Amino acid sequence: MTASHQSVFPALVNLLGAVVVRTGLLLRGILLAGLFVAAVQAEGISINKAEMRHGEEGYQLYANYGVNLTLVVQQALSRGVPLHFVSEFSLTRSRWYWMDEEVFRGEQTAKLSYSMLTRQYRISRGALFQNFASFEDALNMLARQISPPISAELLKKNSSYTAAVRLRLDTAQLPKLLQVNALTGKDWTLNSDWYYWVVHPADIVYTESRAE
Repeated sequence: MTASHQSVFPALVNLLGAVVVRTGLLLRGILLAGLFVAAVQAEGISINKAEMRHGEEGYQLYANYGVNLTLVVQQALSRGVPLHFVSEFSLTRSRWYWMDEEVFRGEQTAKLSYSMLTRQYRISRGALFQNFASFEDALNMLARQISPPISAELLKKNSSYTAAVRLRLDTAQLPKLLQVNALTGKDWTLNSDWYYWVVHPADIVYTESRAE
């Protein structure tokens, strides 16, 4: 190897090393950016599963959501601010000769709260409540929503119906100061939007009530 080659070789090695390092940093940046975007997209409420069942009390709409609170909402909850989530249900029948017939509409409110004294989370529905040791367990319970019973007499076996469900954070029940923030900030906009699907009562098999 000549003297000129000996002087060029280390320079090429250094250049190659710099390229490898920069490529690694770039790939790391892309990976971190992807994880950040995924985390942002995961925030909010989305529908995982929805169905109608037929049991002892009649028909009921069941929905399972993916509930991922924003950091701002989580911080408010951890400081003792209760969160009220409204679950809405609807069942309509199409009529070619007139407007759609609304067979059923109902809603239920679930309050999610945290006690700094006991360090427990609580889900309350009216006078009923259940405590949870972890935030994840409380969200899993909140994610499962069931409509009030729908009388079987309201449905025609051979007809088809459009069912719809939605879960949203009721910002009107926040403390007044936070209501102002909720009007101007996206952090408090937690709404699954309506989810629609078609149900046929004749295809729904009667099942005994089961624990959720």
